[in-house]
Amino acid sequence: MPEIVFDCCVISNFALAGAMGLLEALYANKAHITGFVAAEVLRGIQAGHVRLEEIPKAVYAGWLRESGFKTGAERRLFASLSRSLGLGEASSIALAKGRGLVFASDDRVARAEAVALGVRLAGTLGILTKAVRTKTCDLRTADAYLAGMIEAGF
Repeated sequence: MPEIVFDCCVISNFALAGAMGLLEALYANKAHITGFVAAEVLRGIQAGHVRLEEIPKAVYAGWLRESGFKTGAERRLFASLSRSLGLGEASSIALAKGRGLVFASDDRVARAEAVALGVRLAGTLGILTKAVRTKTCDLRTADAYLAGMIEAGF
């Protein structure tokens, strides 16, 4: 499986539904978030969304990496994208473009920017579909996760 970088919305959907194990099964050691996304998650935890604590736990466990920019090109793209996108989305797209990662987002504007840059995409529903197709989970379990995501605000 290709490496993937998650924006806050997608990874939060899985955390809030108790489905971080599914992401680990699909993307162990191939999953990234940026520091900006980690900060957004921390704000959510501080606001009382305790299930989001599974995200920093995944970073501590090592299967999810908190990754920063390594090149000037990544930094420049981030600076450009941050004029029209949130910092989490902008940083994630810059990382995806710079390193050939898949960008996981459900945000329509961010996805359009990524497509314009030639970045491959994934979203919450696509990841759930992939989990069923690869037999990482069955349809009933995926439906239960989706119901949990919807209940949490997806």
